Amino acid sequence: MYSLFLIFCWLIAIVYATVPAYWLLVHPFVDFWRARAATLKRVGPLWVLLWGLAGIGTWRWLHVFLYRTWLAWIPGGLLIAAALALYSGARHGFSMDQVLGRSELEPHKHEQRLASAGLRGRMRHPLYLAHLCDLLGLTIGTGSLALFVLTAFALPSGALMIWLEERELERRFGDDYRAYKQRVPLFPGLR
Repeated sequence: MYSLFLIFCWLIAIVYATVPAYWLLVHPFVDFWRARAATLKRVGPLWVLLWGLAGIGTWRWLHVFLYRTWLAWIPGGLLIAAALALYSGARHGFSMDQVLGRSELEPHKHEQRLASAGLRGRMRHPLYLAHLCDLLGLTIGTGSLALFVLTAFALPSGALMIWLEERELERRFGDDYRAYKQRVPLFPGLR
């Protein structure tokens, strides 16, 4: 039974760990994708490909544990609960089209607006923090080397993604985004 639960956690971790890599395949090359009339249906399979690569790359370590204790699920569960709260707060004023990147791929069809209300009035990237909390919660809870490897991949690629997205948002929204950056920290407590 635990083996199935572990596989479930690993599959979720694969999805979260590959978010930055997928973003890095799409956003910096958005002009390339737009020129090919690429929609989410065309670029979305790239993310599925990344899931496969991450799965192939980490499967052999899934049942290798750095530790194995149910007590690890206490901090892991708290991180997952924090992620759920962040997801709930991050939905305010932010459409699913924005989450999925349709606004970038098809700006003529989907509204491009700066979301700065609700939780985004206290931190700039609540969804990314929620993804990180989920990934860390699963990693800490399972103790599986595979999840630690996925987290080790997600941290630097996620930092690069945020750095590039900050630049992209400044180009897109100009002074409005620069003023928003002055007012709102990247993450709570980080100015």
